[in-house]
Amino acid sequence: MSLAVDLVRRFQRLRALVIGDAMLDTYLEGSATRLCTEGPVPVVQKKAEHCVPGGAANTAANLHALDADVTFLSIVGQDAAGSALLSALRAQGVSDRCIVEDAFTNTLHKLRILANGQYIVRCDAEVRPLSLESQQQLLAHLEEVFPQSDLVVISDYGYGVVSGKLIERLRKLHSLYPCVLLIDSKNLTRFRHVRATVVTPNHLEARLLFEPDRGLSARETTINISHVEYVGKRLMTTMNAEHAAITMAGEGVLLVDRQQRTVHIPTHPVAQAHDVGAGDSFAAAMALALAAGGSVEEAARIAIDAATIAVSKRWTAVVRHQELLQRASLRDHIQHTHSLTALSEASSAQALSQLVAQLETERQQGRTIVFTNGVFDILHAGHIYFLRQANALGDVLVVAINSDSSTQRIKGKNRPINSEQDRVAVVAALDAVDYVVLFDEDTPTALIRVLRPHIHVKGGDYANEVLPEAEAVREVGGQVVILPLAGSMSTSSVIDRIVTLARNDEMGVEA
Repeated sequence: MSLAVDLVRRFQRLRALVIGDAMLDTYLEGSATRLCTEGPVPVVQKKAEHCVPGGAANTAANLHALDADVTFLSIVGQDAAGSALLSALRAQGVSDRCIVEDAFTNTLHKLRILANGQYIVRCDAEVRPLSLESQQQLLAHLEEVFPQSDLVVISDYGYGVVSGKLIERLRKLHSLYPCVLLIDSKNLTRFRHVRATVVTPNHLEARLLFEPDRGLSARETTINISHVEYVGKRLMTTMNAEHAAITMAGEGVLLVDRQQRTVHIPTHPVAQAHDVGAGDSFAAAMALALAAGGSVEEAARIAIDAATIAVSKRWTAVVRHQELLQRASLRDHIQHTHSLTALSEASSAQALSQLVAQLETERQQGRTIVFTNGVFDILHAGHIYFLRQANALGDVLVVAINSDSSTQRIKGKNRPINSEQDRVAVVAALDAVDYVVLFDEDTPTALIRVLRPHIHVKGGDYANEVLPEAEAVREVGGQVVILPLAGSMSTSSVIDRIVTLARNDEMGVEA
């Protein structure tokens, strides 16, 4: 499994092609303190107006914000909304070179009016058909740019940019120039013959394909995951796609593959979520993660991270590369901590086998592996200083922790104070530490021979002693580094002080 942060780093300079319905999203904000005399509606005193890319244009803007090279194929009208949209795209860094201006149509425009932060009304521009000439120009652009693309995202809102002819040409080009193809469409049946990498309907769109008469509401809050799983399996029998990623708002994502296997990936709810455009952020991040070499599960988790960031922002928003990188790094750290805790509870053979495999991957990527060991019973400032110094010596820091039985043999029957599970969890939570493993021997000699670290680090109190594991370090081609200790603090001294204070307290003696 790849680290999420590594996948996100590989987004940079991927060549992304977006095809779909471009929209202008306008937000008019103001305050309302009285009702109109002409009718029972509030009078909104305008304070601000924001014009941002929406629809497929928002997908393109998200891809660019995530550091991809973006080509955007769409059609806009030669009108004020079209000019404002092109300006907004250029401001986001998205080129309008392959956007066709059609004198016979109008630009899709959604105007949202808000008073005191609350929606009052949304006004949508009338939808007019696209000219045949503009559609032909779009097909010509498609022929030109598709062969150079690492990933293609179809953002089809059903307004005519993604025509039947374009879908057929897309199918043929994809067979000639295979790449990651993500389809986000309000009507997936139009793409049933296209060999997509993944389709990304939301749960309502997926259900409406098979339950058109139910009149499902976009505000329906109850999601039956078992039913969505049933619908997802039916969907995959009708599509030529490899995977479906069905988004379920606060319930996360359900993945379904061609073999009818399902995986539910949950998400964390966001207070005061603003969901306009979150699907565009999800699609952009998922396509990039797949093109960067991630599995569909890894890509879905990264896409959920992107959508979570998007819904925490006001209005139609983009997710920036650094934001997603930080989120992915945090999730990697949390998952790593959980996995390390699980390692301590597993059999030693299984734990060691897993760690060896992980370190082999690190080694193949040219990373320097640093190893140290200890009891780490009561964590104090000296431990933190030491581990940070050890971390700075290489790229990956592995900490081996003496088991409870090992600690008792070394320190006496009254140690450790904290259990091995607690000690592993605390050390694994430190930013300086990458991997933690328990060992039951008195010395880490056998562990060093198996893990083969490049550097073995010990504290300065070992400077004048012969390390029993030194020979093992030399056998695996490593080196021993003795780090100076920070001050005189030790776990034993901390325990002695606690005992002294407790005794003085019992006797009424001030420290």
